[in-house]
Amino acid sequence: MSRLLLAQVVLALCILSAAADDGEAIVSRFQEYLRIDTVQPKPDYYKAVDFLNSQAKSLSLESQTNEFVKGKPHLLLKWVGSDPTLPAILLNSHTDVVPFEESKWTHHPLHAHMDNQGDIYARGSQDMKCVGMQYLEAIRKLQASGFHPLRSVYLSFVPDEEIGGHDGAEKFVESHLFKSLNVGIVLDEGLPSPSKSYRVFYGERSPWWLVIKAKGPPGHGAKLYDNSAIENLLKSIESIRRFRASQFDLLKAGGTAEGDVVSVNMAFLKAGTPSPTGFVMNLQPSEAEAGFDIRIPPSVDSEALERRLVEEWAPAARNMSVEFKQKHSGEPLLTTADDSNPWWRLLENAVKEAGGKTSKPEIFPASTDARYFRMAGVPAFGFSPISNTPSLLHDHNEYLGRAEYLKGIDVYVSIIKAYASYESKSGSRDEL
Repeated sequence: MSRLLLAQVVLALCILSAAADDGEAIVSRFQEYLRIDTVQPKPDYYKAVDFLNSQAKSLSLESQTNEFVKGKPHLLLKWVGSDPTLPAILLNSHTDVVPFEESKWTHHPLHAHMDNQGDIYARGSQDMKCVGMQYLEAIRKLQASGFHPLRSVYLSFVPDEEIGGHDGAEKFVESHLFKSLNVGIVLDEGLPSPSKSYRVFYGERSPWWLVIKAKGPPGHGAKLYDNSAIENLLKSIESIRRFRASQFDLLKAGGTAEGDVVSVNMAFLKAGTPSPTGFVMNLQPSEAEAGFDIRIPPSVDSEALERRLVEEWAPAARNMSVEFKQKHSGEPLLTTADDSNPWWRLLENAVKEAGGKTSKPEIFPASTDARYFRMAGVPAFGFSPISNTPSLLHDHNEYLGRAEYLKGIDVYVSIIKAYASYESKSGSRDEL
């Protein structure tokens, strides 16, 4: 082997070794973030913010921590652009994650274990600590390449998304701080795709979290009579079940996306008279209640559905009542997802340049913080660069593959570069 060829081989091996080492460091930082316990209802927000601030410092990003609600820190990072007159880019993510049943997991949800296939098991690996870290890693790569943004890029790490976002993104959007940022476009979380195409969301179903309560006379456990509390509640549950089945049938038939049907799921059922050993078995209770998580697409007449709720599902004539725990009212908020919106064109093309492709834009089947930004008149897309992966949000054994995580960083490199380089002053808040 000639000296020149030998030198080329050694150089190639060094490059591969450096890339492998860099990949290990990137994955290690992701695992470190996943191991921070930000599980609801007692998330360690301060530890998460300290970790994220350490990452910001290594990237020389401006940083400020605010508490719009005491004990719930919101972290805002800034990569300063060269033209502050242009509307800025906001990359949003939430730091909290949902609870888990440890016994149902193959690996502990807070250990961020990576198996032999490179799958990283952890609560938040898909929802959505991956995205928050991918933003940071993409900026790290862009800085290393010598890229300087024209527009300023903000990274927002908010609390409480998993419990409605009222003390997190909602308070942030209502603040004078947010109004001073001059944000032109927001990226927030999406969903994994089981295919090779990435999913993009331009709106979402409105959440109705409600409790239906029934009352009736108490009675002996052996007595049959009409209008007991549980009997009335069961009638409502059966009526709701039939409606749910009709919506599910549309989905099963194909041609209808998940975000285009009304989803109804019972979250809890509560009835009975407690006793020291469980429940009193020979007494029919005077009260019973059930909680429901209902998600309503923008295309559905929510007023008609509410009439159905009070007239059929919980009629006062049967001693029924409804209590809303969360309810969005008003016109559905959508971000234009076609060629008339430059932010959409930039996103679609940037994903292509990174070697991927986007599927048809969808309505998000659940709820995200993106709705608060849309309420403020700012266009927002839901996007998580995860393909060829089953969606395991809030499920047991939530995981993300190492290769898919690293590939997603390159997708964000392309998107952030395209957005931060966009020169037009138009297209900021007129694209809804």
